Amino acid sequence: MRRLLLAAVMFGAASCAQAADMPDFLRGPLPGGPSPIVNWRGFYIGGQAGYGASDENFSRSNSTMLNALLDHNVIQEMDVANWNLGLGKDSARAPGYGAFTGYNWQWDDVVAGLEVSYLHGSFGGKSTASKALVSGSALSDHNFHDVSVVSSSAISISDMATFRARAGYAYGSFLPYVFGGVALGNADITRTVTIEDNFAPTFAGAVASCRSQTPPVCVTLSATDAVHNHLVYGYTAGLGMDVNLVGGLFLRAEWEYIRFTSTVDTNINTVRAGLGYKF
Repeated sequence: MRRLLLAAVMFGAASCAQAADMPDFLRGPLPGGPSPIVNWRGFYIGGQAGYGASDENFSRSNSTMLNALLDHNVIQEMDVANWNLGLGKDSARAPGYGAFTGYNWQWDDVVAGLEVSYLHGSFGGKSTASKALVSGSALSDHNFHDVSVVSSSAISISDMATFRARAGYAYGSFLPYVFGGVALGNADITRTVTIEDNFAPTFAGAVASCRSQTPPVCVTLSATDAVHNHLVYGYTAGLGMDVNLVGGLFLRAEWEYIRFTSTVDTNINTVRAGLGYKF
């Protein structure tokens, strides 16, 4: 029995020694074992393209301008300032392209980083509404008034930059991540309000055309506020996936939500694909 045990021990030692002498590529990992973790630490840069949907809420965006036109005007007695002009919501879709750069820190399979992402496109929308009303009786100036209001508002965002903090979990060649941060945008915003007030001592005179033989007194009040290359700001959040291809080259897929809180409340959702390189 002792001889059998001694022979088994000697055979096992010889087998281990022969295996230790084999090249690394022959010994290799056990089948089904985890893939080696990619080194994501360091600076990276890349380009991206995507497609997005922008949703704008124009409600009450022109109320200040309307109130200014009505200041000390007799048609305030018709409660024009509180007319619901129907400036509501609008949605539009557009493509975009840009770039990104950042830096990653890595602790085993946990990755954290800071990143700047830029996208150029044409995101925005517009809304127009109108309302007309004739006073049922003479106002304090002893005239009947036929009043119409046209209101419009538009926003166009051409450039967006987001400054993010992100966190991910490396699994083999894959790096899923989430991020959040602040957003800046370059916007053109145009708002216009026009009031036409036709008045006369009689109801029939007020509603008559200004080109008739006995026209009413026709007054037009208007205001326009247009700003170009205006800085808008807000916040961003989203998630994505980086996939290592070879060396430092990686592929990216991402969804990002941006909200700008300016005169016109704007939400932008984009999906993007990108190609980057980590140094």
